[in-house]
Amino acid sequence: MKTKRENFFLRLLIACACAGSIAGFATLGRAAEATAPQSLKKVVIAYSGISPSQAPAWVAHEAGIFRKYGLDVQLIFVESGSRTVQTLISGDVVAAQVAGPSVIQSNLQGSGVVLIAGILNTMDYKFIVSRDITRPDQLKGKTVAVSRIGSSSDFATRYALEKYGLVPDKDVSILQIGSQPARFSALETGNIHGVMIAIPLTAKAAKMGYNTLADLQMLGLEYQHTGLAVTQNVIKTQPELVRNVLKAFVEAIHYIKTHRKEAIAILGKYLKTDDPEALVEAYESVGQALIPEKPYPTIKGIQIILREMGIKDQSARAARPEQFVDMSFIKELDSSGFIDQLYKASAVAKVAPRAEPAPAPAKEKAAPAESKVKAVATADEKAKPAAKQVSSPTEKPTVPKVASMVKPSAEEYIIKQGDTLSKLAERFYNSVNKWPKIYEANKDSVKNPHYIYIGQRLMIPPEEQAN
Repeated sequence: MKTKRENFFLRLLIACACAGSIAGFATLGRAAEATAPQSLKKVVIAYSGISPSQAPAWVAHEAGIFRKYGLDVQLIFVESGSRTVQTLISGDVVAAQVAGPSVIQSNLQGSGVVLIAGILNTMDYKFIVSRDITRPDQLKGKTVAVSRIGSSSDFATRYALEKYGLVPDKDVSILQIGSQPARFSALETGNIHGVMIAIPLTAKAAKMGYNTLADLQMLGLEYQHTGLAVTQNVIKTQPELVRNVLKAFVEAIHYIKTHRKEAIAILGKYLKTDDPEALVEAYESVGQALIPEKPYPTIKGIQIILREMGIKDQSARAARPEQFVDMSFIKELDSSGFIDQLYKASAVAKVAPRAEPAPAPAKEKAAPAESKVKAVATADEKAKPAAKQVSSPTEKPTVPKVASMVKPSAEEYIIKQGDTLSKLAERFYNSVNKWPKIYEANKDSVKNPHYIYIGQRLMIPPEEQAN
């Protein structure tokens, strides 16, 4: 009976496809399956959270990218990073998209689990504060909330406070409240004044008028938040499988960045929301801005995790970040041009030349170029009736250099999510190296060039002053 039912749905799917009713990512899925090898390897891959950082696994599955690389994947959700790592160790799954700290903790205990890719190399938290707070110094004497002391939300909160020159537990009180909804509820009732929350709940906070003081990306935090993990045993015994899994993840990241509509639809399915603002924020803030095109793990981010763990764990203090990663596969894909070729193909598709209409036949009596000059001159005369007329073809009119007489003034800019001084320098001056000019012009308000906050007003000197 099961086979008949499957055959029925297969026929129904083919009929719908022929009718043109299947669109979006399903279209790419069919195309990928059409080019997939006849014999697919059945494997199980796990993911450990319901957040936008998990999107590569979801997209690789929904868009048929796994099948393109010869993999018949059963994608499963295993709640919590520690449990997900256990499924890797047991051999129940061949790869897992999982939190970095869970991999590091298990590796320290001799599990042999390593990261082969870095999916999210910072935290996707944003620091949300009450409506009357617009600057970091206004948090002094106030209270903020974390899930528990020692958690990722606690680490992120203390990191942000310290970067803004505030002393945790002295200048700002920190309460343990619990889950993210509970922490946000405490902000709504006024019991606290700030909280780290993750996308897409941040969209709800914005709708309610709460201020976003900073996101962790703005503060330059490298942290191995999410990565793709396998065991060293699988690397040793099935290197081609590992290679194909990573290829699928890399292509899924490319798909996310180049198929906005389809990627947002997949996010909506797995995040279980149809809130368009929340989905757009999840896509733009994480899918576009944070997930790297070339997903190398972050050695610096792993070092930060080890430092945090080393407070209580001697083995973490003695460990080296490199022992928790195997970068040979991502380096291979990078050096071979596999990743660059994905984006090069997309770029070519975007700028493909359009068919130009055939040029109209030239008229026998084309207007001489002089008439155009005369027309411009006539317009000039109307605009400047007092201007001296040209009396001779060789005589040139005197044109005052108005631009050189007026000095360009500085431009005010309000800091937005994801901004850094380097990004602003690139935007305004086409050079990231000119950021010191912006810093020098704003030393009174920017105490540290690396730590700015959302809503902060900066003056951008004109470009000629930035040379």
